[in-house]
Amino acid sequence: MKLKLLLPILFLFIANIQAQKTTSIILDEVYEQAKLEDKNVLIIFKASWCKWCEVLEKNLNNEIVKSLMDANYITINLTVKESKDNRHLDTPGAHLLLDKYMGKKAGLPFWLIFDKNRGLIGNSFGERGKNMGSPSSKKEVEDFKNVLKKTSKLTDEELALIGEVFLKDK
Repeated sequence: MKLKLLLPILFLFIANIQAQKTTSIILDEVYEQAKLEDKNVLIIFKASWCKWCEVLEKNLNNEIVKSLMDANYITINLTVKESKDNRHLDTPGAHLLLDKYMGKKAGLPFWLIFDKNRGLIGNSFGERGKNMGSPSSKKEVEDFKNVLKKTSKLTDEELALIGEVFLKDK
């Protein structure tokens, strides 16, 4: 009798795992798209409980910023470090990528920028070596703009617009 009750729950659990793409599958698709569009890849690690992740997402989705970022990057979000009750939201395998690039203890959000051939070309560690996550101070926004300048075709004027958005919404 107990087995009959557990089978539907087990089936739903397995179906959920199979429906969720693994990080490696996501990355394969993203890098294929990056090559086709001749863009770099921005990977953002986030969690549902993270308020700074929400701020970063809001700023990146600002009308001006979004169009500039979309012209230069393929952006993906990977969910990591979810609370015990929300572990099912974690992107399978994302924690391995986070750990590989020293983001395990950096805090969230944490981001990495890769070229279309999977070479790391930027990250959210600022000049002080600390995760700037969602840049909000003048120094962090300058660091962020410097990383964007090195990893994109954004002009100084466009970078200034991005900086204004990030500084405005502290």
